[in-house]
Amino acid sequence: MPAALSTALPAPGAAPVSSAARLAYVLRHFRLAYEAVPDVAIGYADIQPGITVADGAGDFFRQAMPYPTAPNVREWAGQQVPFFFDSRPDAPLLERGAGVVRINADIIAAAFYLLSGWQEYFSVARDRHGRFPYSASVQQRYGFVESPVVNYYFDVLKTAVEHVIGQPLRPRRWAGNAPFAAFITHDIDNLRSGWKAPAKAALKQGKLLIFGRRLWQHLIQSDAWDNLEAVAATVAAYGARSTFFVLPANQPGPDGTPNADYPITPALRQRLLRLQQQGCEIGLHGSIGTATDAQQMGRELMTLPPCLGVRFHYLRWDPRQTPALLEALAGTEPRFDSTLGFAEHFGFRHSYCRPFFPFNFATGKAHAFLEIPLNVMDTTLHHPNYLQLRADDILPAIRPMLAEVERFGGVATVLWHNDHFDPANIVTGPRQFAEILRYLQQRGAAFRTGSQIVAELCGQ
Repeated sequence: MPAALSTALPAPGAAPVSSAARLAYVLRHFRLAYEAVPDVAIGYADIQPGITVADGAGDFFRQAMPYPTAPNVREWAGQQVPFFFDSRPDAPLLERGAGVVRINADIIAAAFYLLSGWQEYFSVARDRHGRFPYSASVQQRYGFVESPVVNYYFDVLKTAVEHVIGQPLRPRRWAGNAPFAAFITHDIDNLRSGWKAPAKAALKQGKLLIFGRRLWQHLIQSDAWDNLEAVAATVAAYGARSTFFVLPANQPGPDGTPNADYPITPALRQRLLRLQQQGCEIGLHGSIGTATDAQQMGRELMTLPPCLGVRFHYLRWDPRQTPALLEALAGTEPRFDSTLGFAEHFGFRHSYCRPFFPFNFATGKAHAFLEIPLNVMDTTLHHPNYLQLRADDILPAIRPMLAEVERFGGVATVLWHNDHFDPANIVTGPRQFAEILRYLQQRGAAFRTGSQIVAELCGQ
């Protein structure tokens, strides 16, 4: 979908981002990505570190431009990797000396640019749902949405550190020595509408008896999409636990966008509590408007069992407002978000395959809540506006992306809506979900809920 320019966005509230702030933010995440990183001086030439990074950003971060000049592509670890702020493309990437290394591309500035979400914070491009669109991203422009480029920058830095200290660094592994993790999630938009499509089809074809039967079944039986327990059991068969993001509002948003087709009744709340007792996780699926309204989010949290995570409906996220809203709630609830993926394409919206702390442009430091990025959503794979993959092409298409997550010890976040577990869905349905779960299981993924990921990474 072509990007649109929005005139309703609040002005950026960014403080100047110094090289020291960028360095601190990037190195914090580098140290979270590897085990026992020694205290090696890393930085620009003015601080005379053991590992010197070429300063290629110039005055870019003192401006409010969303996009830098095009990256140079270098080969690293057998891959063609785009390097932003590479002012010496003809120089070798690493120059090694006795106990010192010079990195001739500014991987600190490049990692900060991608990981912080600088492009969407300063861009005014938004789609009809108010989202920063994939079509406006550097990932689309330069063709690297399926590559966790920041992880490759960290691999360069790891190689430099290993040279200085004379011993290897190991990627941080998950409990049980698992090489990577998987976060299996379901956005619960609909529980009561599974009957509508077949009923409408029967009515359109003049099959009134079938239409009447469908309507009667709707009135006296549970809907095919009212399947939370069945979804949880399906996921549990692979040794995983579901995280259900529940949508409290059942009236359309102010712009007419639909919210849930169900209310939060006492009976549904009891079902959610029982799912929690079985080891599943309940999160808030913030309704239309919640991403920019703290009071609305607070009211919606009150309707659900206690929960520590959020994903916003339609993946709505305003980079100039939503992080501050979540920051205000951090320390109570929620403690993690899992909204940041592109609706239009699977992959890495911030070019990073591990959870991270979003950058606070107002303070120049990291926010307190953890972002567990969204990598693949069922709707992305076959929606008419998105990829339109065939059923048999889904796992082959996403397998290279999942292999990158495994390579760098990250988290593969999968969103499969409960209504896609309907056996009538033969394209992005239960069979395709099972293929993905089976692949993750065979590759040794540690299945984790969002709060378990927070606990492992943050020691909570």
